[in-house]
Amino acid sequence: MLFLVLGLRLISLRKAKTSENVEVKKGTVSEELILSGDVKADKYTSLAFQLSGELAWVGVSEGQSVKSGQALAKLNTVNLSADLQRVRSDLRDAEATLARVYDEVKNHSSDETLTQRETRTGAEVAKDKAYDAVTKAEENLRNATLFAPFSGIVAYAAHTSSGVNIIFSEKQFEIVDSSTIYFEVTAEQTEIIQLSEKQKVNIILDSFPEEELQGEIFYLGLTPKPDETGTVYKVRINFLEKPGNNKIRVGMTGEARIILSQKENVLYIPPKFLKSDTRGKYVKLGSKNHKVYVQTGIEGEDKVEIIDKIKEGDRVYD
Repeated sequence: MLFLVLGLRLISLRKAKTSENVEVKKGTVSEELILSGDVKADKYTSLAFQLSGELAWVGVSEGQSVKSGQALAKLNTVNLSADLQRVRSDLRDAEATLARVYDEVKNHSSDETLTQRETRTGAEVAKDKAYDAVTKAEENLRNATLFAPFSGIVAYAAHTSSGVNIIFSEKQFEIVDSSTIYFEVTAEQTEIIQLSEKQKVNIILDSFPEEELQGEIFYLGLTPKPDETGTVYKVRINFLEKPGNNKIRVGMTGEARIILSQKENVLYIPPKFLKSDTRGKYVKLGSKNHKVYVQTGIEGEDKVEIIDKIKEGDRVYD
C-alpha cells in the first residue's frame, strides 16, 4: 500500500512538472545589456612619505574628515633641519667666494686668462651646487609632512601614534571624497557601439542586491583598456543621485543594466516558454501538445514580446 501511495505521488509530481504553464500578459518589455563593474572615485588617493624616518606626529585617524591642504602626519625633522642649516652655510660660503673671484676678474672681461676663467668657473659651479643642495634640503623638509591633496574622508591610516619608524614609499593614508564616486564597467567592441552618452542605467551592487540605483552614461572610452584580455572599453556611469551616509564604498562590485530598447503595453511571456526548432520559434498554446509558431519582438532577460497568434489571457505551456 505504501509503495502505491508513493507511486501515485511521484506520478502527480511529474504531471505538475510537465504541465507548468503561464498566462499571457500585457506590460513593458525591455532589452537590456548587463555589464559588470565596480565603484571608483575621481578624488581617491594613497599617500606615502618620500623618505624614511621616525614618525613624530599623527594628526588624523580613520573616518575623520579633512580639508584640502590639512597636515596629516609628520616625521622627525631634527636631522633634516640640521642638514638644511649646514647647506645654507655652505651656500653663503660659496656666494662669498664667488663674490671675491668676481671682484678679482671684474676688469678682465676682455683679456681674461685661462687661469682666471678656470677660477671663476669653479666658483660659479660651487655656488650652483650649494644652491641645489639647499633646494633639495628644503624639499626634504617639506616632504617630512604629509598634506591632504583635497577635502574628503580618511579611509585608511597606517599608524595611530608617533614613535614608529616608517620606510619610504610605505602607504600611510588613503583619502576619498565620496561625492566624486562613480561606477565603471567595461564593454566589448560589439557592445560599446550600442551605447551612448546620457543613456540611463540601473546599477545593482552586490552589497545591496535588492536596491536599484539610477545612473547615466557620462563617458565612453575611445581606446581599449590596457592589460585586458580582448578588446574592451571603459564606460563611466555617474550616479544621478549621490548615495548618502557613505553606504557605497570604492571597490564595491556590481552590474549595470542598460536599456537598449523598450516597448510598453505589449504581449509577453517568460523566455522559458518560448521554444524553437528548424521551422522557427513557437509556443505551446492552450495545451502542452498544441504547437503554434509565433513572431517575437524584444527579448529581455525575463520577458519576451510575442507579436502575433496569441492574446492576453491565453495560457502557454512549458
